[in-house]
Amino acid sequence: MAKIAFVFPGQGSQKPGMGKGWHDAFAVARETFAQADAALREPLSQLCFEGPEARLQLTANTQPAILAVSTAIARTLESAGYRPDVVAGHSLGEYSALVAASALDFGDALRLVRQRGELMQAAVPVGVGAMAAILGLDAEQVLAVAMAASSGTELCAVANYNSPEQTVIAGHQAAVERAMVLAKERGAKRALPLPVSAPFHSPLMRPAREGLAPRLAATSFSAPSVPLVCNIDAEPVKDGAAAREALVRQVDGPVRWVESVRFMVNELGVDRFVEVGPGAVLCGLIKRISPEAKTLSLAEPESLAALGAFVAG
Repeated sequence: MAKIAFVFPGQGSQKPGMGKGWHDAFAVARETFAQADAALREPLSQLCFEGPEARLQLTANTQPAILAVSTAIARTLESAGYRPDVVAGHSLGEYSALVAASALDFGDALRLVRQRGELMQAAVPVGVGAMAAILGLDAEQVLAVAMAASSGTELCAVANYNSPEQTVIAGHQAAVERAMVLAKERGAKRALPLPVSAPFHSPLMRPAREGLAPRLAATSFSAPSVPLVCNIDAEPVKDGAAAREALVRQVDGPVRWVESVRFMVNELGVDRFVEVGPGAVLCGLIKRISPEAKTLSLAEPESLAALGAFVAG
């Protein structure tokens, strides 16, 4: 029996126009965007559909915008009778996964990720931190590079284990730049600076973690209705308290996406992954992690026609 995972993208998948096709085609999607606008008391849907891109790229806007689009698509799938066996999300995407698994209220999730974005942006002044993707070295090699590039006052750490050949580093700008040079010297195919405004998922995010923790503590969480593999531990959370605590730790801890996908495939028997949200970043990463897995991106409603055959195998 085929097992289906719904996976939800994180920051970096945003673009003006996202979600508009779903909004125009499905009443449940329109209701979801209206709910998002009401929860944040602003026209978030207009920002998703029209931009401007510069405003959409601001972390405090990007995070609720991607969550709203992903939830609109997930609810449309549910209304059409499609339900996952497992859910997971990449970084921010874990909030979308929790909403899809009925573990977190949508309005609460929107307000939390708005606060999360604001806290992450405020944790490190613009220009102080940086992130870079290292391609062509394995995770242990990148970890060694990050440690070697760190100094007593400047830190570099692994932020995202994205695929066997792509690992993202984050930290102080000078340390990240040293790590990029060192990675190339040690055989990396490429070392690419990322166009982000803060060093996410690094120890420099500690102030954001401390600011978000009490807000998470004041929010109600339930046990997920289906297994939810959290990316800080790469294994399922058992109850609402564990889900909340994982969200606290992921702010300044690495995204273990490679291990999360392998757990879903090897331990939970998942053989099909549906990316629920804008873009197809996760589909690309999953194919590199588990080449035999089947993937389908549902960024646009036209893809829905292929879902029935995809689920049936």
